[in-house]
Amino acid sequence: MHFNPLLHDNVQAVATQALLDNGLYATCNYLTEIVPNIKQVMVVCTMRVYDVDDPTQHILVDGCSAFGNLDKFGTGNAMSYSRKYAFLNLLNLKTGIKDEDGYEPKPFEDSTEQSVEEPTYMDETIDVEDIKHELKSAKTLESFKVAKEKHRANVEYLLRNNLRAYRQVTDIAETRETQLNNGQ
Repeated sequence: MHFNPLLHDNVQAVATQALLDNGLYATCNYLTEIVPNIKQVMVVCTMRVYDVDDPTQHILVDGCSAFGNLDKFGTGNAMSYSRKYAFLNLLNLKTGIKDEDGYEPKPFEDSTEQSVEEPTYMDETIDVEDIKHELKSAKTLESFKVAKEKHRANVEYLLRNNLRAYRQVTDIAETRETQLNNGQ
């Protein structure tokens, strides 16, 4: 019987327990996008891993994605797999499933190498929701331009440091500007 211990349900169970055993807890946020030319939904998972004792301390695992069919199960399947890939990236694991990562299954080697601590990426420096709200609620083209100029430096920062947040802000800005130009 074929058995692989790193299928997505098992990855989540094992990774979650390993994190909890070390005083850490993971949460995920998802962005979805329909990709019309391939008729699939793309789901991007952003995982935050928090220190249970000090929840202000966390790291970000950004940009793990998966595709799903455009049926009633597609988004859920893509969410499960994007979360799986976030866990695999976080813990630096390979599935051993040749179709997924090109590696044949084999036992892990013992390692005495110490991991180098990555710097914590703090993305709370900019209130993205506030920027989006201000752009969305602009009543005139002039007030929109004032809001856009007010947040220009922060949006440029997002372009360099948080591309997904940048994209959310610019999508809203483009939509609202078009609406205002069309008198809506």
